[in-house]
Amino acid sequence: MVTLRPSVGNYEDDSELKLPKIASLCIILTMNLLLQISFFIIVSSSNEYAQYLGGSSTFSGLVIGIPTVFGGLALIPMTKFDKGGYAMPLHVGCLTAILGHIAYASAYRLHFLYLILIGRCLNGISFTGFMYTKRYCTDPRIVGIRRRTTLASWLVVGQGLGMTLGPFSGGLLYKIGFSSPIFNGYTSPGWVMAGVYAIFWVIIAIYFEDLPQVNGIPSQPTNSLPLQVVNVPGPSHDDQGGTLFTRATVSTPTSRVTLWILFHHVPATQCGVIFCMCWFAMLCFFILGSWEANLPVFGAATPDLRWSPFAAGNFIALGGITAFPFLLANIFFAGRIQDRKLLALGCGLGLAGLAVFLSLLRTGKINYGSLFMCWWAIALGFNLATTVTLSLLSKQLPPERNRWSSMAIQYSNYTGRVTGAVWGGSGVSVGMLKYTGLEIALVGIGAVLFMTLWRNLKTKTG
Repeated sequence: MVTLRPSVGNYEDDSELKLPKIASLCIILTMNLLLQISFFIIVSSSNEYAQYLGGSSTFSGLVIGIPTVFGGLALIPMTKFDKGGYAMPLHVGCLTAILGHIAYASAYRLHFLYLILIGRCLNGISFTGFMYTKRYCTDPRIVGIRRRTTLASWLVVGQGLGMTLGPFSGGLLYKIGFSSPIFNGYTSPGWVMAGVYAIFWVIIAIYFEDLPQVNGIPSQPTNSLPLQVVNVPGPSHDDQGGTLFTRATVSTPTSRVTLWILFHHVPATQCGVIFCMCWFAMLCFFILGSWEANLPVFGAATPDLRWSPFAAGNFIALGGITAFPFLLANIFFAGRIQDRKLLALGCGLGLAGLAVFLSLLRTGKINYGSLFMCWWAIALGFNLATTVTLSLLSKQLPPERNRWSSMAIQYSNYTGRVTGAVWGGSGVSVGMLKYTGLEIALVGIGAVLFMTLWRNLKTKTG
């Protein structure tokens, strides 16, 4: 058997630390932030908006979560035509986000309940960007293996900022109110976000550099080094739990194409790792989405709270802003802590918040402070856990599977977001004990998977 290695000894170390161009990376991270704000900015006022138009709290939860359904549907044609690049999804994302926010804002003037649903469905097409931002930060063509968890941590920072700025700004705009039948507390989040996306679209057109393509196919970075042929006796295992594969880079007069040759089918244990990461990707967004949709409804229905949309938005944002310093610190620790340990830490903290909340429900001792501590632990814990789901898979699977692993994780995220939002909107109706008990049971299933596959979840740090 023959494999190819770089002729320069320290190239492998350098390639593990490579990063994309800063301007393009900043645009990707900003797109992630704007998408997060788009998802959360209606959370604080959607229940009131839906009821004003004749809907219910459950319908409000559907409005919050429905974009992820259409994001999942749109991913199929999007990945067919993206040619492995990122510019086209960014442009489509900005266009559909603008149209979606305008439709959401126009529902008030037209007094048409389902127009807010239509607007969110259009937003869902832009939410395909969630997958592309994740894929960009783990793309082996531009991101080294020891940079992927760090970049994923930056995505989670954007997630935390979106969870803070979205509900706060939505609640603030509702509080200000405005008197116009077009621009008011219900519609202003849509108009503001449409304007922000329009400006950002211009920035993308000017500064974003897509991956270079040859004959329509994205090529490898142009700084690849010459290769020499080395005979090796058999397939090589990664020293920290990698998969059974090797790489061959074939040089042509016009390009270098990297070929990945798999020696064996995916082992059963690795299938377990894939399922485990998809489960946690679904679980984290299910719980986060359900709490974000439930808090305004639960807070309004609880006698000791009686929250307005503004108060609910402030409460959700306060949990995000107090968790933010820890998410920011995670960027620096991600290069030193194994992914599986970050996952265990995050889910353990989130589970503790759920368990305390369940005990508070049983004793009836719900107040602002006790509820905040539960929300803070849940927001911080499950946001931390989302850092590693895709980065861990990208380190264990061969690079040509990054596209499919990105889609698998994103579909899991979508599933969690939409079902979580609907479950959160229905929480008061079905009973808060049942609501919390289901979430604890889902975490318990994840814990069983995690402990069973602990040794197989080991990867390189960074």
